[in-house]
Amino acid sequence: MTFRGWPQDALDFYIGLEADNSRSYWLAHKAIYDECVKAPFDALSEKVEREFGPLRVFRPNRDIRFSKDKSPYKTAAAAATEGEGGAAYYVQISSGGLYVGSGYYHLATDQLERYRAAVADARTGPKLATAVAALRKQRYSVDSREALTRAPRGYPVDHPRIDLLRNKGMHAGREFGAPRWLHAAGALERIVKTWRDAGPMNRWLDKHVGPSTLAPPEPD
Repeated sequence: MTFRGWPQDALDFYIGLEADNSRSYWLAHKAIYDECVKAPFDALSEKVEREFGPLRVFRPNRDIRFSKDKSPYKTAAAAATEGEGGAAYYVQISSGGLYVGSGYYHLATDQLERYRAAVADARTGPKLATAVAALRKQRYSVDSREALTRAPRGYPVDHPRIDLLRNKGMHAGREFGAPRWLHAAGALERIVKTWRDAGPMNRWLDKHVGPSTLAPPEPD
């Protein structure tokens, strides 16, 4: 299958789902989801697999077991892959259009320890700061899903890279919205460019943080 971006029907599908997040809506429009949302992700995976790895499309159902919100479906579709070093590559479609990002979205305890030590180090820390500054200059958002409001324990509040030390993850991305190229093959170029632009940051993270070596938690 040739990747030609996501058609307007994909965005319209999520506009409708936001208004009527029900099983009846989903079943009535499932063909649109399959053809206009999921199929383009599958086609994109074939295009990026050699450089970044195959994409895994996240399931559309929400886990509502412990949530007060019992809406059954996610109002966005997303897929991700992971590089050999541990960095993640992420792409998402919603009613608002396209989001593309890359990095380490959440650091496990052992990763966080390595991250903070490398950020604080006068030899290694400035290289990450430079990579982050370069991404922000290119108008990427560079942040953490979670961040401390103060310095982590054991680090001075006036450390020159205190903003990076407070992070509990590190990723870069951009909200592209829904320009015309989203509905054409040109979307591939923007997705891949975003992931490549994150390369210097990701290489630093792969070298100084890497995958977690902790055992997965025991199932409930």
